[in-house]
Parts: sequence; C-alpha cells; structure tokens
Amino acid sequence: MRAGNLVLRILVTGADGFTGRHFTQSATKAGHEAIALRADLTSPAALAQELTATQFDAVVHMGAISFVGHAGDRAFYDVNLFGTLNLLDALKVLRRPLRKVLLASSANVYGNCEHSPISEVQPPAPVNHYAMSKLSMECMARAMAPELPIVVTRPFNYTGPGQAPQFVVPKLVDHFRRRAKYIAMGNLHVHREYNDVRLVCEAYLRLLQAQTPQDCFNICTGITYDFNALISTLESLTGHKMEVQVDPALVRNNEVHRLCGDPTRLRAAVGDLQDYTLVDTLAWMLRSAS
Repeated sequence: MRAGNLVLRILVTGADGFTGRHFTQSATKAGHEAIALRADLTSPAALAQELTATQFDAVVHMGAISFVGHAGDRAFYDVNLFGTLNLLDALKVLRRPLRKVLLASSANVYGNCEHSPISEVQPPAPVNHYAMSKLSMECMARAMAPELPIVVTRPFNYTGPGQAPQFVVPKLVDHFRRRAKYIAMGNLHVHREYNDVRLVCEAYLRLLQAQTPQDCFNICTGITYDFNALISTLESLTGHKMEVQVDPALVRNNEVHRLCGDPTRLRAAVGDLQDYTLVDTLAWMLRSAS
C-alpha cells in the first residue's frame, strides 16, 4: 500500500531516459499516472506552453546530462542548471498547488569524501563538471523553496536493464553476455554502491507520498563494491571468465575513489525499501539483455 494512499498525476522530465523509463513503469504499476514532458528544457517558451496545457500534481525532474565523461563541459550547465531553472520558473508562474517537485541531483556532489558513509550534512566538494552542475542546480533550487515544494535527491550509483553502455555495469554485463575474451577497464579499485534502479524508483515514489519537509535525501543503501566484485559475481552467474585489461585512457585523474551513502534520513522519511542484492540486479540485467 502506498504511503498516504494517494494517486498522483506525475509530470516526468527525462521520461525517455534510463531512469525515466523505469520510473514510468513503476509509477504506472503503482496506480499513478506518469506524464512525459516533451518540451526542451533549454526552451523557456516551449516549457511554459506545455506546462500550461498539462494537468499534474507532482513533478519528478530527471532530465539531465548524466554521463560524467560527456564531451563538452558547457552542456552540463546548459541542461542541468539552466534547464532546471527554466522548469522551476515555468512551474512558479503556473501557481498551481503541487504536492512535490522532486529534483534528481547526484551523490557525485560529495566528491572525494574521506568519511564514509556519507550523510546529507557532509559539505559538498564536487570534482567534475557534472557534479558541479548538479550542486549549482541544488543551490539555485533553494531560492525557489519558498514558492515550490522542492525535494532534492542525491542518488548514489545504480544500474539496471537499459542503462547506456558507456556506464561500467552495462558494459560489463554486455561483455559477459557475449562471452568476450577481454574487456578494457579503468581503475579497478574504486568503490561504489551499485544499487538497483527499482530501488531508486520506489524511493522517488515514496518521497512524493511522504509528509517530508523540503529537504535533501541520499538515495542509497550504504553497501559498496569494487569492480573486482562485479566481475566475480558475473563470472559466477555466467560461468564465463575473461581477461581484464586496465586502459590508462579510461582512468580519470579526478576519479571519486569511494562513494558510500548513509540512508538514515531516507529510511526515517519513507521506511525500508525493497532489498535488491547485487546478484538480483546483475541476473536481471543478463536476462533482459538475452
């Protein structure tokens, strides 16, 4: 049963993206209506026109450039910062009563944090333009807080079927599925959470329903793995072994070495979420790719 038992009409930005597709499926399955925003975030006029003609009572904003290695640093700010500003300006002008406006930020804003697990009170220290654009978005959104019911989420790494192959987990899954002889990787010793996209979608839906303050929430489990753990799990699931080659071109100088979140605030707001193990997630991805 959904918290509050509310059925929502949810405006979704980035609905055609990896998380957007899974969120739309999760929202529809839970009985909500997910409405995809089609306007270009960088076009204030197009946004205003579409929002005026659309009925909704909550917003989940996931439209963004999310790949850290994206070519062209300016695009991070054009879309992630100014695109969000355009969206919030258009929502503010509508003057409609909204239950929540959920903005998806990123745990990358914490940077190379020496303390783990990382809670929301940890001062941000972004080390790349993607993270800087997301932190800039958060700071800008705070100025809108008196007029819009904004909640910010900072998801730690997550994955699932349909994620773009430039991300490490789908890249690994594809190589194991094809039974490739070798794979080129970057730093094998960075530690990340590799959570399930279904957990992220459930957290977003719960936050829309919950009577939470306008706050920031880590979307995380606090459980991390390095690439060697991913590789050994996929070896067990497929019975296939392949050579792993470290490609210096894939090793980032400003790599965040460890990202591990503290889920205490999230759990206090929405309760316990569905538990997905690494085996659950990787097996799901292998089945979906076959």
